[in-house]
Amino acid sequence: MKANVIAGALALALLGATNASAEDTVKLAVGQRGNWDTSVSEIGQRAGIFKKHGLALELLYTQGGGETMQAVISGSVQIGIAAGTAAVMGAFAKGAPVRILAAGTTGTGDLYWYVPAPSPIRSFKDTDGKTIAYSTTGASTHTTALALIKHFGVSARPIATGAAAVTLTQAMSGQIDVGWASPPFGITQLDQAQIRIIARGSDAPTTRDQTVRVHIVNANALAQRKDVFDRFMRAYRESYEYLYSNPDGIKLYAQYGKVSEGLAGRIRDEFLPKPALQPDRMSGIAAITADAITYKVLASPLTDAELATLIQIPPPGP
Repeated sequence: MKANVIAGALALALLGATNASAEDTVKLAVGQRGNWDTSVSEIGQRAGIFKKHGLALELLYTQGGGETMQAVISGSVQIGIAAGTAAVMGAFAKGAPVRILAAGTTGTGDLYWYVPAPSPIRSFKDTDGKTIAYSTTGASTHTTALALIKHFGVSARPIATGAAAVTLTQAMSGQIDVGWASPPFGITQLDQAQIRIIARGSDAPTTRDQTVRVHIVNANALAQRKDVFDRFMRAYRESYEYLYSNPDGIKLYAQYGKVSEGLAGRIRDEFLPKPALQPDRMSGIAAITADAITYKVLASPLTDAELATLIQIPPPGP
């Protein structure tokens, strides 16, 4: 009898070990906690989608795309969510072990630059000699801020200020003249007329159809665990569809982002409609390359062979 009990306990222990090892752990660095465009993995995990594909995600949140990319390059995480495309191209050209696993965000309509309501700055054209915020060097906010400065022909000084919430504090306290944000950050202040938008990212024409943010993977990890990242992308695509098509997607995002369901729907419809987050769409490579060279992020265009090596989006499949 005792032997049977011991044997049963051993069997349960082995079964538990088998179940625990059935899920592959993937570490992610995710830019800007709370943003709609960086929430897909979080929502998919909460909805049980990644678990269904045999994956357990460990998410580390960063101040922006620059930090995200460095975490991937160092190998401390395998995947980076929402790194600036131009910076990724520049890092790849210098030999960094990064590959593009999926498109992140196409267009820059979600990014906006603002001033406190009492500020004498009325438009972006009034920013000569002023400080303009962006998150981290190499992030899409960085290249978009540079594009706005170029488009409006002003001599503003771009400054890295970190995440949107930290930037809001700096802008409201006068440490910086112009802040940056992406919903849900700043929407309450906008609605209460505490801040005014002076430019949207899409005001710079060159950025409107660019895939400005991408999801990246460490090249060495990709070579060693390709099946894991193929499954990650299957789960990511399913999570993306869930976020936009299932009413529970809005509910989960509202809980995660600590916003109302009404505001969550507004962010989706007004700032980031479904086509903007299409994970298989890499758009505007020529324009991204031109801007990257202009802003000295990239020395020369990548060849077709280099682009084929860099962009490793797994084909959709069952």
